[in-house]
Amino acid sequence: QVQLVESGGGLVQAGDSLRLSCAASGRTVSSYTMGWFRQAPGKERDFVAAIVWSGGITYYADSVKGRFTISRDNAQNTVYLQMNSLKPEDTAVYYCAGGPPFIRSWSLTSAYDYWGQGTQLTVSS
Repeated sequence: QVQLVESGGGLVQAGDSLRLSCAASGRTVSSYTMGWFRQAPGKERDFVAAIVWSGGITYYADSVKGRFTISRDNAQNTVYLQMNSLKPEDTAVYYCAGGPPFIRSWSLTSAYDYWGQGTQLTVSS
């Protein structure tokens, strides 16, 4: 069993930067595909970014491409989401997710087996 705990959320202004962290415990996630999703009030949980186990391949939603960067430190069993040029529409609860090494549909919530409890990001205009 894997436990994922997100941290780093908060209240920031538009244009600011912030880094989210996702610490894994219970089992090493070095062989897992890791992802970040977000859910705004009244909306579905949407894909943000994913990174394969080696860190060599990353995927991004079009809405965050060029502004967000996902990375991982397998030695620390931690995944990060660096968010730059934040916009009010980035406001959401951000969730970390872990899935098998090879995922065909990395943007689908159903592809991931483990989820964190989420961390709130609020971007004011």
